[in-house]
Amino acid sequence: MYAAIDFGTTNTDVVIHSAGSELNFYTFLTQNVNLEFIDKIFKEISIDLSKIKSIAVTGGKSSNLENSYKEIPIEKINEIDAIALGAKNLYEINEDSFVVVSAGTGTACVHSNGVTHNHLGGISVGGGTLQGLSNCILGTSTQSNIDKLSAKGKRENVDLLIGDVVNEIGSLYPEITASNFARARKIKNISNEDLAASLSNMVGEVIGTVSYLNALLMGVQKVYFIGRVSNSDTVKKGIEDRLQLASVEGCFANNREFGNALGALSFIKAK
Repeated sequence: MYAAIDFGTTNTDVVIHSAGSELNFYTFLTQNVNLEFIDKIFKEISIDLSKIKSIAVTGGKSSNLENSYKEIPIEKINEIDAIALGAKNLYEINEDSFVVVSAGTGTACVHSNGVTHNHLGGISVGGGTLQGLSNCILGTSTQSNIDKLSAKGKRENVDLLIGDVVNEIGSLYPEITASNFARARKIKNISNEDLAASLSNMVGEVIGTVSYLNALLMGVQKVYFIGRVSNSDTVKKGIEDRLQLASVEGCFANNREFGNALGALSFIKAK
């Protein structure tokens, strides 16, 4: 049995690989990254420690951890390697060159040539941005609440769209955003639903833009997404709308929020 733990800024994701190919997934709110937190995790999921051969850790301050937990070796996996290996495992990628975008609290872009994995850069906009702004504007930072509101909202009541401001501009279609929140300058009493839809879409558009720019930079026409923020349908649509502008395909697999943990797991299993 192997255990992999990804210490994210907001959530800590755990994947347990039992006998055969069985995988079990768990999520906890992140606490201080130390052995006491690992102890809490394993107690919560009622795991038999005697069966664990190795623990892989990545993300956060995991490199500061001791090298073992109750005599079980701890393998510390570079987060960039975990991102690339996680996507490769999750999507069964065969391409020699591919781009992965890890969109969680913030957003990181990684390129792999199949052998080495390079950090292309990142942006500070992600799920943390959405939840923080939502708390300030809507009075809630709970993602499920934001998603429920955004699903009922109409962002075109808040955003200016291309079709609102010009007849034609290049290949941009009328429904593309010209300016996020621009209508809010002159409108009062905007519904929380419309605000949530606009906020979620804006975060998605920013992630989608940096994603397609990195894809074009590396000469690929596909981006593989891991991380939790794209689980929001409104954010995901914002990402896809931006990718479409550059004819770049976005790939969104189930369990992508566990991508980093899966990457750490595949690293220790290959040793």
